[in-house]
Amino acid sequence: MFKPTIWVKNVLQIDKKLLYKMGVKGLILDLDNTLSMHGSPAAEQGVTEWLQSMRDLNVKMMIVSNNKHRRVAPLAAELGLEFVSFGCKPMPFGVSKAAKIMRAWGVRKSQLAIVGDQIFTDIMGGNLYGIKSILVEPFYMEKHWVLKTKRKVEGALFKRDYSNLTVSDEDTGAF
Repeated sequence: MFKPTIWVKNVLQIDKKLLYKMGVKGLILDLDNTLSMHGSPAAEQGVTEWLQSMRDLNVKMMIVSNNKHRRVAPLAAELGLEFVSFGCKPMPFGVSKAAKIMRAWGVRKSQLAIVGDQIFTDIMGGNLYGIKSILVEPFYMEKHWVLKTKRKVEGALFKRDYSNLTVSDEDTGAF
């Protein structure tokens, strides 16, 4: 339930070689600390170029965020991505909605992967829906006590059970 299919440093490490190896043609992307800093109106450095490299590979992409529409819409528009706001992860409602849209774009469920920085929302949501999952490290550690506590629990869980999932730049052919 909590185990990601694979773990990479950040989205910039997801490349053609990794996607081919995983059989992935569509990515369901988290927003905060995956594409941008939590609450930031702009994407992190390198994300815009990475998105273009994915488009060049004909990878279909959508954002699924637990944030409200007013947070997600402006950044999704800037990035040129469709989105589902208030995705309710880890419940699979938002992931399911995105998968349905992506199916209309020609991407089967077996070809999807969710990409996110949180085990208890993104990874669990993808696993509950039955798709591959890619865990990325957050760009920055949050300061709010609830998120800091969740990160500590995730860190302990990940180090204990999933340390063998680490992928190096050499393994992925990352940028």
